[in-house]
Amino acid sequence: MTTTPSISGTELTDTQTRALLLKLTVLADDEIILAHRDGEWTGHAPILEEDIALANIAQDELGHAGLYLSLAQTLGGSDPDQVAFWRGPDDYRNTRLVELPKGDWAFTMVRQFLYDTSEALWLEAATRSTYAPLAEIAAKAVREEKFHVQHTALWVERLALGTPESERRTQAALTELWPHAAQLFQPVEGEAELTASGILTDLNAVHARWSDLVTRHLVDKCGLTLPDAPATQPGRDTHTEHLAPLLEEMQRVARQHPDAEVW
Repeated sequence: MTTTPSISGTELTDTQTRALLLKLTVLADDEIILAHRDGEWTGHAPILEEDIALANIAQDELGHAGLYLSLAQTLGGSDPDQVAFWRGPDDYRNTRLVELPKGDWAFTMVRQFLYDTSEALWLEAATRSTYAPLAEIAAKAVREEKFHVQHTALWVERLALGTPESERRTQAALTELWPHAAQLFQPVEGEAELTASGILTDLNAVHARWSDLVTRHLVDKCGLTLPDAPATQPGRDTHTEHLAPLLEEMQRVARQHPDAEVW
């Protein structure tokens, strides 16, 4: 059943506004960090066509971050550039899944598949949000995200069913990444109230759909083995040692020229 968006920005309660600001920030943080990792492949991908394709995917992810942060700004959040370039690792709320080093091509494709599938399902549900501005940006982003899923699913299948070496690398990537994937479905503080009011979708339902979809693809279609995952995960405020150097590189130019407004 299609839900008609009915809540404008001025109708959110203070509690809902704070929770939605936090949710939009964690969504944007995942996009920004993953886009940076994908961008590290520019000029280094296995084939020219894929070099361009992954660069485009990275650009899409940054575009989605811009949508989330621009909406957050209308709710009282900071300027998107300030959020991206002037916070340190203690303030970022991205998942550990996206901050891990890019690894080899199999690692990047498996991570992208796990992430894109979760985002596509979340965005699809968010198009039915009762909060009209969120439904609108979800409708813009979901089409790109579905393309990402198609692209990376094919790559994972190609690698898993390719040579013994590509299969080994793909399984190794899945074994390392899988324990981090569930963190994508950790709710933020106040998310239950947003879900009850229809502003956000039921994250548990998205998680269940994601688990079914990725298991059928990775196990049934690609012949890979899912490793065990921890029963609980640290919060999004707990990072690996890899986030700080990533931010140092990503933010270097902005921090060297703090007064630059026109380039």
